[in-house]
Amino acid sequence: MPSVEVLTMGRVGVDLYPLQVGVGLAEVSTFGKWLGGSATNVAVAAARYGRRAAVITRTGDDPFGAFVHAALRGYGVDDRYVTAVPGLPTPVTFCEMFPPDEFPLYFYRWPKAPDLEIRPGELDLGTVRDAGVFWVTGTGLCVEPSRAATLAALGARNGRGVTVLDLDYRPAFWRSPEEAGRWLRRALPRATVAVGNLEECEVATGEREPAAAARALRALGVRLAVVKQGGKGVLAHDGAAWVEVPPAPVQVVNGLGAGDAFGGALCHGLLSGWDTGRAVRFANAAGAIVAGRIACSDAMPTAAEVEALLAGPATAGGPQMTGAAGGPPGAGAGDA
Repeated sequence: MPSVEVLTMGRVGVDLYPLQVGVGLAEVSTFGKWLGGSATNVAVAAARYGRRAAVITRTGDDPFGAFVHAALRGYGVDDRYVTAVPGLPTPVTFCEMFPPDEFPLYFYRWPKAPDLEIRPGELDLGTVRDAGVFWVTGTGLCVEPSRAATLAALGARNGRGVTVLDLDYRPAFWRSPEEAGRWLRRALPRATVAVGNLEECEVATGEREPAAAARALRALGVRLAVVKQGGKGVLAHDGAAWVEVPPAPVQVVNGLGAGDAFGGALCHGLLSGWDTGRAVRFANAAGAIVAGRIACSDAMPTAAEVEALLAGPATAGGPQMTGAAGGPPGAGAGDA
């Protein structure tokens, strides 16, 4: 069994989220402070399920950097691969909360985020290679040296275990969608799983229709393509079956951590050897739980909480599944 079951690599920061809902930042008077950053949140989510999780990232050499280390240890995430970059501040992120679907984000990652200073020569490639799941984000491809480090880590995996590329397209970090797409297409053949929403899938493949996007991702080399459709649920294709999971009912408070909760839960399901339907259904429910809470990292659910939601009458029906020859749910046989 690997010493690290879930190893993630990418963004870290401090989330300063308003404690008032439906109020713009200019009027907000109180904020909560939480650990943030997508790769970091995925590691926290995996640790909630008892997984031995670690994150590769970099902070500033400042009080917020010290907070990151303390928070990771508090969540049970190994922080040995988190190092400081002198002269760069730990990133801070603000948002506004206008449920159900307006959450403007304001990233303070200037002059450059330290997590983009991850360098290939500093990676413990043995740990990267041997981790049960390695999860990396597309944001790490946006600039050097993080781009070279991301590709080196993916190369070290060489098809071992579960290697997830979270497409994670953030326009603010790229010069254009076309540039992002070029680098995502270079990285995807080195992954075994791709996860993205409709916009991210379109950037990576040119396809926005969910089934076409899933097919395009698999054509680029991944074994499992997971397409998140927001209010329409999740579509996944693993070559043997198409899986469609409807959205879980939730009163949205802050949807920003839902994707990271989905990611940590998906890691847990894949490590557990679950089939695609069960793993995606579990991940979808985990994301719904976090969408109903203010924080991201602190809101990650336990397995008992996820199973309780799945046991409810609204989600008890489970995912819809068809054989690969039958195509995606709702499609004709010729659409496989």
